[in-house]
Amino acid sequence: MEEMKINHRMVKVNGISMHIAEKGGGPMVLLLHGFPELWFSWRHQLSGLADRGFHAVAPDLRGYGDSSVPSSISSYTVFHLVGDLVALMDALDQPQVFVVGHDWGAILAWFLCMFRPDRVKALVNMSVPFIPRITDLRPSEYLRAMYGDSYYICRFQVMRFFL
Repeated sequence: MEEMKINHRMVKVNGISMHIAEKGGGPMVLLLHGFPELWFSWRHQLSGLADRGFHAVAPDLRGYGDSSVPSSISSYTVFHLVGDLVALMDALDQPQVFVVGHDWGAILAWFLCMFRPDRVKALVNMSVPFIPRITDLRPSEYLRAMYGDSYYICRFQVMRFFL
């Protein structure tokens, strides 16, 4: 098969510009990266899926890479993030997609399946099982209690002091 180049473009979705890397044609496979990663994590899978007849799409999620970085923290709710994915499917004229998530992308994939099961043909998640929300703990507190201060997500938390 002739080697095809990975195509990069910006797509307007849900009020932001989202960078996507894509390759191939056929049914769409949406590849969702983890933290702190980008589309580049999926570069080998893009080619492998395209070679097997799929349209492989790996976006830089909201706030990552070449995608828009809204300044307000309130612009990063799970509703915004899943909304970005649904709007991306709409922009690419895909009523349903196969979804593959890794790490943070797996969490978003779980929410996509819960909020919009009609848009997902199948789900493959790596490294993150579904964990129901624990309402009496912030996620960072739960992860710190489970895995300790050296867990990578805990190490990325920023201490803020107010005068």
